[in-house]
Amino acid sequence: MSTTAIAGNRNKQRAEQAGLVLLYGMFALLLFGPVAFGAVEPWSILVMEAGAAALFMVWIVQQIFEGELKMRWNPLFLPMAVFGLLVIFQLIFRISAYAHDTVSLLLQYCAYATMCFLAGQALLRGSQARTLAVVLSLYGAALAGFALLQGIASNGKLYWIRQPRLGGWIYGPYVNHNHYAGLMEMLVPVPLVLALTRLASSKIRAAAATAAAVMAATIFLSGSRGGMMAVIVELLILAVLLVQQKRGLRTAIGIGLFLVLLTGLLVWIGGGELSQRIATVSSSHSEIAGDLRSSINRDGLKMFLEKPVLGWGLGTFPVVYPQFRTFYTNFFINEAHNDYLQLLVEMGLLGFGTMIWFVATLYSRAFKKVGKWTNDISGAVTLACVLGVSGLLVHSAVDFNLQIPANAAFFYVWCTVAAAEPFAQATRKRRAILPKPSEDVLPAPPAAATNF
Repeated sequence: MSTTAIAGNRNKQRAEQAGLVLLYGMFALLLFGPVAFGAVEPWSILVMEAGAAALFMVWIVQQIFEGELKMRWNPLFLPMAVFGLLVIFQLIFRISAYAHDTVSLLLQYCAYATMCFLAGQALLRGSQARTLAVVLSLYGAALAGFALLQGIASNGKLYWIRQPRLGGWIYGPYVNHNHYAGLMEMLVPVPLVLALTRLASSKIRAAAATAAAVMAATIFLSGSRGGMMAVIVELLILAVLLVQQKRGLRTAIGIGLFLVLLTGLLVWIGGGELSQRIATVSSSHSEIAGDLRSSINRDGLKMFLEKPVLGWGLGTFPVVYPQFRTFYTNFFINEAHNDYLQLLVEMGLLGFGTMIWFVATLYSRAFKKVGKWTNDISGAVTLACVLGVSGLLVHSAVDFNLQIPANAAFFYVWCTVAAAEPFAQATRKRRAILPKPSEDVLPAPPAAATNF
């Protein structure tokens, strides 16, 4: 073998190794956010931003080893780029009410965009998707188990160690129970869809159904009404899809098992206290009450009408809002408690229109792949991502999950995966079908042989 050929093989191996580092490093970064309290603190935000930048350098190194630029396009990249240009326009023309906050949040959005880009470049094969589905199911089940244990033996501290500075309603690794629910809304569909497909053994599907039930149960036990509404919407979408596709007895049994497990867990762990917790959720744990949310919404609309085209600047809501607040409260209103309203306030109609473009592109692309999801890994992954995204979009009408870096990163990566091209499938080797030996059967002549 020539020296050139040997060098080419080495570069190819190094490119493959870089691809593995890229794939699993990117998802490790994604899984880091929730366990770091949702990545809401400066140190954890820095880890996500620096991690995304480092992984992008790994991608560049991979391209060098490949000897050519291989970039997989995703139609969501275009609205994402336009959104970024709008933010830059706010900064250049000093539209932002507080440029420092706009720049800080723009850096976070650059990290999200980088993670989305890397997910599109690294997650290419169905085998990779299967492995990640198992990892995400185990991760979600572990977080749910931790949240259950913490709920039983809570001392009011994160990980039983750290006292939140501004209070809150701790659930799992999050200070705010609504944000824990937002994370689980995106993770529950992964094991649930896996349990309903034919892409795994019966034991794995049963384990996946159990994991999905435990994860969904913690959404209800967390007391997040937005989370409950979101997971119900996800199940309704899945039910409609199953009815349209006329799935058989096996799928019905899988859904039945999931619902039985979910109900059993809620009754066993929640008991009679669950309904009481739901009824009193707005009057405890320092929660923003419904009337205050309505007042924030009215004030937010006034803010939007003041600057309806390009808004007040990305990330400036907490800075500008005190000028428009019409009520007294001892809470610091740092978010609008409605992601759609906050987007309107900060980015105006142009930014909001870009979001509509983004979501419309996502669903139009995803629906083309969902068709045969029970037998097709691309369809199954797309369905899981679309269900998770749909749940969070519902929840965003009453909360601000997309202002939490860990949840926002999951959301945007899920969108990118759902809108991407179908995964490459390994070519199956087909063997020639030979006739069974028999004394009465003579060998077929060569002309009648079938090639496989």
